[in-house]
Amino acid sequence: MQYRTLGRTGVQVSTLALGAMNFGRIGRTTQDEATAIVDAALEGGINLIDTADMYGDGESEEMVGKAIAGRRDDIVLATKAGMPMGEERNHRGASRRWLTAELDDSLRRLGVDHVDLYQIHRWDPTTSDEETLSALTDLQRAGKIRHFGSSTYPAHRIVQAQWAAREHHLRPYVTEQPSYSLLQRGIEAHVLPVTQEYGLGVLAWSPLASGWLSGAVRKGREIATSRSTFLPQRFDLTVPSNQARLDAVEKLAEVADQAGLSLIQLALGFVTAHPGVTSALIGPRTLDHLRSQLAAADTVLSTDVLDAVDAIVPPGVDLAPEEKFDTPPSLLDPSLRRR
Repeated sequence: MQYRTLGRTGVQVSTLALGAMNFGRIGRTTQDEATAIVDAALEGGINLIDTADMYGDGESEEMVGKAIAGRRDDIVLATKAGMPMGEERNHRGASRRWLTAELDDSLRRLGVDHVDLYQIHRWDPTTSDEETLSALTDLQRAGKIRHFGSSTYPAHRIVQAQWAAREHHLRPYVTEQPSYSLLQRGIEAHVLPVTQEYGLGVLAWSPLASGWLSGAVRKGREIATSRSTFLPQRFDLTVPSNQARLDAVEKLAEVADQAGLSLIQLALGFVTAHPGVTSALIGPRTLDHLRSQLAAADTVLSTDVLDAVDAIVPPGVDLAPEEKFDTPPSLLDPSLRRR
């Protein structure tokens, strides 16, 4: 396992980090299975675990808490807030009211007195940067969080938050958690240059592109991944962007074979090769999944391999742009771009 400094925090984290979204009802992973995955991940050198309040409506946090009991000090623990937690209209977003209450609930579920990294799960257009950063700064000073960051923010919002922190003399976000993979490279054109400019640590989620790069999605095979069962539209090959992804996967698999690598090793090695990326977040549902992903812990791709990847999916290109979660609201709602 390799280790890198998380932005400018001085905290050393593994280049592969364990994402716990699949713990519980989402991935149908039991507590015993989750604990075994955490055990194997720590043994394999992973020291960062990332979860969120909304994963299984708190179930993932509870399972992570039980799995790490007795060894909290050896783990860089991260969670997120901001996505809806139930139907109550104020149980979501990035307001001081909600973050202050929800952090306490996350700490209770995790069974800890602080988290190392607290992240705003999505940009909240209804809340000012000053409101959110002020609340996070106070929570940091209270000792409940060590650092805080953003997740899936558009590049212009990352910049705006940095300026808001300076203007109001508040602590800034020190990390960003964007989606990044061989098939979704758009952040190379906007987000990563910004995070590098401001020295933010980057934790890349979905480096296996929701299973497209796991080796399970290939031409001539029935697509039967866990994600395809509840997001079938993302794997419908009558959709042009999905067909383009499948064509790219076949070419990328050839590159991996020629380099003596698995497709998973190529995918994870590609994400961690970018100088702006700190860690790739893996989200195994089983021990076998984890072992296949840990095999990429020390993968270093040659220039020839990276050049071959660029020829298949050009830098800065998203093969499924409709799946991006950082699209400015004005591109999604016509009323916001018309007088």
